This record gives sequence, structure tokens and C-alpha cells, in this order.
Amino acid sequence: MRKTTWLSVVLLLSFIINVRVSHAQEKKFKAVCVAFYNLENLFDTLDDPGTNDAEFTPTGTGRWDSKKYRVKLKNLAGVIGQIGDELVSDGPMMVGLSEVENRRVIEDLVNTPPLKQKKYSIVHYDSPDLRGIDVAFIYQSPYFKVTGSKPVLFTIPGRKDFHSRDILVVSGELEGDPMFLLVNHWPSRSSGQQETELLRIAAADLCRKITDSLLTVHPDAKIIIMGDLNDDPTDISIRDHLKAKQRKELTGKNELYNPMWKMFNDGIGSLAYRDSWNLFDQIIVSSALLEKTKGGYHFYKAGVFDRKFLKQKGGQYAGYPFRTYAGGAYMGGYSDHFPVYVFLVKEIP
Repeated sequence: MRKTTWLSVVLLLSFIINVRVSHAQEKKFKAVCVAFYNLENLFDTLDDPGTNDAEFTPTGTGRWDSKKYRVKLKNLAGVIGQIGDELVSDGPMMVGLSEVENRRVIEDLVNTPPLKQKKYSIVHYDSPDLRGIDVAFIYQSPYFKVTGSKPVLFTIPGRKDFHSRDILVVSGELEGDPMFLLVNHWPSRSSGQQETELLRIAAADLCRKITDSLLTVHPDAKIIIMGDLNDDPTDISIRDHLKAKQRKELTGKNELYNPMWKMFNDGIGSLAYRDSWNLFDQIIVSSALLEKTKGGYHFYKAGVFDRKFLKQKGGQYAGYPFRTYAGGAYMGGYSDHFPVYVFLVKEIP
């Protein structure tokens, strides 16, 4: 049976609901975790002639074999199973994923202990990305019911040579509470931040267009935007084009709130590069999730899952995410990104 986390809120814990309660009152809340994780090249060992995946084969430069693949699956499953464990005991209810090669590797992941017993189901579509990496969505099917899903193609007008990840749109009900989730993996900075900025602006514009379309059809929709955006919360793509607000009190009706903004300003990141931290991995929520409606879930708080075991223990890159490969050498770690997560809570009568 699913273990449920109850937040018993009395006077000393009144910050949870941001109101003061009397000694005689007690409020109980149920919490669920929603997460996003860039898995850093979760490839199988087979050469797919349709993609540039030769590096991740037994004869490729990474000497990627079944043993390394199984270690990677075990490591990632162990991480996902612990996300949100300060409030929930059974892992995240829903998880957006990026850098997965195909549906097969996701099936292998969710069937690896400790995830197997959580009964994760999968939403995945192949994208046109030349490396063959996709986004995906997994969810605990006994509690979240998917009602629809669609990959939205991301293109650049006049650029027939441009191929990137789709934006995955999932609709469903979290214990009867309707929600929409958008899983993103925007173009990287591999050719330079300024040189690629317009690509991420275009991705932000598409994500905003999808969001506005959902809000037009479903006023006050509860929308969760997640992904590796390859930009920080303060960058123009997220700040001015996606239009995600820095603070709750600045977030108007049917606008977006970015809880990762404050964390980034406080020096918290999900990946490190050249001795500085970036917070590319973000979860952004619509204003409807800031409202504490009767019987419905609302946003509680966000975090970066950066436990000590996920960090490089020594050397030049001590404290950085403990990767699978670093400098071309196999390290046997997890990912070059830390997972991010949010908690949603609802009051139990």
C-alpha cells in the first residue's frame, strides 16, 4: 500500500500554510513530489544507424558496454527513488527526463530496483534530434492518470538543418486534480552562449505559446513546465520570453512563477562549469498552482537534489556533479546534472 506523508501543521509549523493557527487547530496536508532529471546520455549499447550514437557502443570511443549500462541504470534508479525523501517516502509521483535514447532505456530504468515496485508508466516519443536523445515522462500510474499526450515539434523557420528535441505535453489528473506538464530540453550552449541564444529564445517562445493555448482552452489551468533549459532563471529566454516571474507576489492571474530564481540568486545550481554554478534545470508553475483551493494541490516549495553522494569527492572538480564520463574517462558516476523537484500539497479535511 502506498505510504502517504502527512504534514501536521500546528502553531510552531504555521509557516507551511503561511497563516497563523491557534493551539486548538490542526491542519493535515498530503504532499507529492514532482521532479526533473537530465540523465546525461542514457544510451543502450546498440548502434542505431539513424542517429549519431556510435560513441555509446562497445567499439565506440566510450567503450560503452552492458556492464557500464547496468551500473548507470542502478545509479540513476537509486537517485530517482530518493528525490523528495524529506517529505515523501515513495519517491516522486511524476518525473520529467531528458537525454534518453529511446523507450527501451526508459523501460530498463523503471524496471530497475528501487523503481520497479513504484509502478512507473512511461510517456515517450522519438524526437528528430541528431544524437537520438529525447525527453520523456514517467509517473506512478496508480495515482496519476494520463488523459492525453503530444510531442510538439520545435523548428526554426528557414533552418532545415536544425533538429532538436520536441516539447512533450502531458495532460492528466493527480488524484482527480487536472494538470498539464511540459517537458523541455532546449538547445545547448555548445557553440557558445551568445551564438546559440536565439535558439533558446525560440524554444521559450514555443513553450509560452503552448502555455497560452492551454490557458485559453482551460482557464486557470494548473501547468508545470520542467526541463533542462540550458539557460539560468535570469536569462532573457526565461525572464522575457517565457515570462516566468521571480516572486509569487509578482505573479498575476494565468502567469508563470519560477521558484528556482531565488535559489540561483543564492548561488545554488544544478550543474557546474569553469568554477561557476548554473541552474539550467528548472521547474516553473502557473499561477493556479499558487492558489490554495479546497481539495486541490498547490505549490509548496522547490529544491535541487544535490546530496553528497552525487558529488565528485576530490580533485580539481570536487563538489561538481559526479558524472558517468569526465574528460573522456569513465568515472562510473551518475550525471553531470543534479535533479530538481517541487512539492505539491493539499489540505486533508
